[in-house]
Amino acid sequence: MFTRHSTCAAALSLLAIAVLTTSVATGQRITNNVSEGIHRASDLGRIDPTTEINITVQMKLRDEAAFNKVVDALYDPSSPTFHKWLTDEDLRQCAPSKEQYDAVRKELENHGLAITSVDENSFAIHARGTTANVESAFNTEIHQFQANGKVFRSNVTNARLSGAAGDYVSSVAGIESHQVHPLYKRALNPRTGQPLAPIALRKVQDSSSGLDSFLTDTIVSKATTFTFTTPGADLPVGVYFGTVYGNNPNLTPGYTPTNLQILYGLPAVYKKGWNGAGQTIVLLEAYGYPTIQADANAFFQLTGLPPLTSSNFKIIYPQGQPVSPIAGELSGWNVEIALDVQWAHSIAPGAKILVVVTPGENTIDFLAAMTYIVNNHLGNVVSDSWEELDPDILTSPLTEDSYDRVLTLAAAKGISFQFSTGDGGDGGLGEPIGAPGVPSNSPHATAVGGTSLLNKLPGPGYEWLGWGTNLVLLNDGGVVDPPELLPTDFGGSGGGESVYFAKPSWQKGLPGTGRQVPDVSALADPYTGAAIVVTLGQQQVLITGIGGTSLASPIFTAFWAIANQKAGHSLGQAAPTIAGLTTGLTDVLPLTSPTNVAGTVFDSSGATYYSPTNLFAGALNGTTFTSAVWGAAPGVDLAVSFGLDSSLTVTHGWDNVTGYGTPNGLAFFNAVAP
Repeated sequence: MFTRHSTCAAALSLLAIAVLTTSVATGQRITNNVSEGIHRASDLGRIDPTTEINITVQMKLRDEAAFNKVVDALYDPSSPTFHKWLTDEDLRQCAPSKEQYDAVRKELENHGLAITSVDENSFAIHARGTTANVESAFNTEIHQFQANGKVFRSNVTNARLSGAAGDYVSSVAGIESHQVHPLYKRALNPRTGQPLAPIALRKVQDSSSGLDSFLTDTIVSKATTFTFTTPGADLPVGVYFGTVYGNNPNLTPGYTPTNLQILYGLPAVYKKGWNGAGQTIVLLEAYGYPTIQADANAFFQLTGLPPLTSSNFKIIYPQGQPVSPIAGELSGWNVEIALDVQWAHSIAPGAKILVVVTPGENTIDFLAAMTYIVNNHLGNVVSDSWEELDPDILTSPLTEDSYDRVLTLAAAKGISFQFSTGDGGDGGLGEPIGAPGVPSNSPHATAVGGTSLLNKLPGPGYEWLGWGTNLVLLNDGGVVDPPELLPTDFGGSGGGESVYFAKPSWQKGLPGTGRQVPDVSALADPYTGAAIVVTLGQQQVLITGIGGTSLASPIFTAFWAIANQKAGHSLGQAAPTIAGLTTGLTDVLPLTSPTNVAGTVFDSSGATYYSPTNLFAGALNGTTFTSAVWGAAPGVDLAVSFGLDSSLTVTHGWDNVTGYGTPNGLAFFNAVAP
């Protein structure tokens, strides 16, 4: 695309001739790079100045504005450069000049920082030194903070590299540092607050029906009347009528791969030979764990899927292996990795799976791994079932921009990074509505939200709902008077408007001024979820009732791998294509039922009627939802909601719970790769 001897500015100018001048840039909305989160956290004081930290300094490109327009044009179907991805040579010509690079390197060294490595295209410089070195170089102080039980570090004044070299720096990662965390969610026993008990794999293997002996895709059953009494007393008495959730106490509501393939309309797709063959799905994870492949193959043996072998499965450790081989199990990443591997392969069984593993779970570990994936173009689709410690209102522009710099290069090369949008709704932050997680809010990432999936009553068929789970206690060894909305976070799809990134051009029709999240959605509700096999301790077990947007991301990433196969080339970042679709997606709509849970409690004061909206009044954001009665344990009965997700709301068209909708089988692939 570029000639080897042209300057970046000249080459970009030639390409930019065809770029629409009305294209909306995706620049930052905040210039101060101090995190707003430090004002919501406890300041634990300045970090010990002798503490050593790693930083990554990301350089400005030669012509940032022109480069952003060119990347935008790669995703504009009317542009002559549509889907003509930039090569490594193209990108190298956009790198900063040697003089600029040398100035930044010298400034870092002058402040006592040791250069540990540089990216091959000179877009970033990696350095290490004491906190005092970093504070001196960037004219700031670095403190430790605590919020929501987690500790993180952040600059407390605007950080800028000293001298003229500061003009050549776009962002720096490592000054602020959070822990990245996985986004799987497990269905909880409301009495104990603990996940459903795992089942020994041998018990599943020995059963006559395999997974069908433990899972049921009949999530809800026809309505019936429930009468709850109080032991040893005439009153109170509760009489409720409603649809039933989990009617068989021996089966967990959820889906096998075969179930979900059918419900997503994939058999017709597979029949055409489109199963991800020739594609590589990259999964970015922390720590790893020793039995990844064995656990996956045990799951696939149960479900009739082809096994993972040396020809279709690989694990790499670009930064070296973690110090402890059991770090993945101790931190819960083993469950996340098992979920990602098993369900990416379940949707795209013909694709290769490449697991890229970081040695830690800090921001800088994941940024380094993302850069490695992009620089080495390990695959065209990447699933990321994780996010920063808190939503982006608690993350600084230093971190926001650092992620987006890498994701911009990925988008330019035709690589689509998918990110889970989180499992806690809007995070309770509210301003602006949503405060989506990081990095899913990047305009160069594809944000995957979550749905629930219920069988229709009366059947046949199934229906998608936005994921948002709330529970109301009706009976706990006696009538609960009045019914009690439980405060535990039972989960809901993350989403909302970024406070940092402006809307990209392909979101111009959406409300607000910031990047809106999510773009698309897939199954996430653990109460209508899936199952995996994982080794806990020394035993392989089946975990049921698992979900979260951690499930949604590998599902959609597998869809996008199949779409790339059908197209015969990389389709690049999925989000702009999704935003332009008029067919191929099922629009997830708010749904209600005439048999939502309602009832009357009779006590010494008389009779009090609780309508469906009365029961969930403390969780309502709108009045359209579905509910059912759940006999969670002997003597414990609740009303469970589907489709109530904090301040986020499912609507017609795009919404901040499910994006533009969920993929609809063959129609989806024909729409994105006609």
